[in-house]
Amino acid sequence: MGRFSAILLAPLVLSGCGVAVEYGDIPHSQLVENPRCNPDKSDAGAIAGKDYFAVTSRLPDCLGENVSLTNHRTDRVRYARFAPPEMIKPSKGKKQTIVPLAFQPEADWWSGLRDAANLRKGRVLLYVHGYRETFPSTAKDTVQIAALSQFDGPIIQYSWPSQGELLSYAVDETNMYWDERNFRNFLTKLARLEWVKEIVIVSHSLGARLVIPAVEYVDRTSTNADASNISNIILASPDIDREDFERDIAEEVLAARRVNNDRRITVYASLNDKALAVSRALHGYPRLGSPYCFNPFEVKELVAKSQAARCFATKTKYETQPSKTGFTIIDTTDVTSGGSGHSDYLRSIAACEDFAAAVNGARTRSERIATPNAHVFQLKSVGKVTKEQVATACKRVVE
Repeated sequence: MGRFSAILLAPLVLSGCGVAVEYGDIPHSQLVENPRCNPDKSDAGAIAGKDYFAVTSRLPDCLGENVSLTNHRTDRVRYARFAPPEMIKPSKGKKQTIVPLAFQPEADWWSGLRDAANLRKGRVLLYVHGYRETFPSTAKDTVQIAALSQFDGPIIQYSWPSQGELLSYAVDETNMYWDERNFRNFLTKLARLEWVKEIVIVSHSLGARLVIPAVEYVDRTSTNADASNISNIILASPDIDREDFERDIAEEVLAARRVNNDRRITVYASLNDKALAVSRALHGYPRLGSPYCFNPFEVKELVAKSQAARCFATKTKYETQPSKTGFTIIDTTDVTSGGSGHSDYLRSIAACEDFAAAVNGARTRSERIATPNAHVFQLKSVGKVTKEQVATACKRVVE
């Protein structure tokens, strides 16, 4: 998105033009009164074949044949299992994506997660989506992440009430902040379980603003904060103020003692990210996931050095340098694939391959190209490819 497109769209997003949240025609209490929304015990038949775990603050709809999640806020956090999305074609109307979903009592859900984690050395992957998402769209991404990374452990999706609409950024941001306590409480419980040995967190876009404060809270309140099992944090296109990250976030989340105990953050950033260009127009300052140069004098210096005009979050300065690398930025600008540039980690072959390696703990790769910034790397282009080749390489699911 060009500069003027972002500026023109920003007032629409800010004004909420056409995006007021409508309550709906059915009382929300009726949507959840069916026992399927609030089971007293697990139904083995309903859970069978649903290998993915979900925690959600979305309001469920249990009136229809298929249990679904709306874009409204819930009356309480619920725990569920789900299977890969299915595309169905009704006799009339457009195709629909259905996500087979079944709720469980919280205690049963945790028991199932424990059993799955114990089979895989206690590793757990937690995915937190971003702006403009629905549960079906994030279920697709969850399944893609699983297939792409071949992660050796259970995968949890935390689904908060994003509206899934282009012009609902302000509503999404409001709901994200509304959900901070819910997510923080969930992550705290997950991180304190003895059988959880490693938590890999993947967040996209606005989801990073849920993840980082929650990790800070866990670090601050945990008795084993310096040796936290939250070891591998991946921020894809993070919609966080870049300077805020540099000044406050990295200093705590990536404190030297935590980095030495294997904590690291990998950021995927692109100058072609149109969504973050709009976010910058809304918030006034560059986002962590976009190497936009705010300082024109810095641009002149880069050009004088024959370097690309890209500006990244700086690396944390330590009194005593950690023995391990704690902060890495992957610049996907030159390998962006797709229209928005906001999901390169799942849309670009080069970025997909790097992301899969990062999920599985890789700190370096021969495919990464060094830059003048020691913590910033570019990726080797795979050349011109078709959509079908991208779908195959990146394990894209139902479109």
